[in-house]
Amino acid sequence: MPDVRKIKHKIYMRTQNSSGAKTASVYRNLLKQAILMTLRSEQVAATCVINVLITDNNGIRKYNKQYRKIDRVTDVLSFPMQEFKQAGWLGNEKMEIDMDTGMLPLGDIVISAQRAKQQAGKHGISIEQETVHLIIHSTLHLLGYDHNNNKNEKIMQSKESALLKDMGYF
Repeated sequence: MPDVRKIKHKIYMRTQNSSGAKTASVYRNLLKQAILMTLRSEQVAATCVINVLITDNNGIRKYNKQYRKIDRVTDVLSFPMQEFKQAGWLGNEKMEIDMDTGMLPLGDIVISAQRAKQQAGKHGISIEQETVHLIIHSTLHLLGYDHNNNKNEKIMQSKESALLKDMGYF
């Protein structure tokens, strides 16, 4: 198994509006670091590609309505490109590698910088911490984790808390 610390994942970030652009420029490296830490913690042993779009409430509402048929604002959306037999990397060796690049397209993340700011204020934490939490949460979704029942929700929350702690937020 390759050393997961040495794998060079590709993380592409873009913004859709001015509020997203500010968040992207300020937290770009931090968000990439959170994604990389999540992939390493899950021992992802293939070079992955993840696309991140930072937008505002109107932008994320549009994506939520278009792809999930839910006409309301949310904080983050995850669009996995791989199917997992079980949550997490281990035991999922049969991933669909892109034949042109040799990389694994893991999926797309859409995050509302505006909603993250609102939630940070509500929870009494920094927008930085809230945004990192949302990126970790969404990356775990790309790896097959879900919070569709109490057991899975506790697993996901435990992983999120451990990663936030590793990044110095607790």
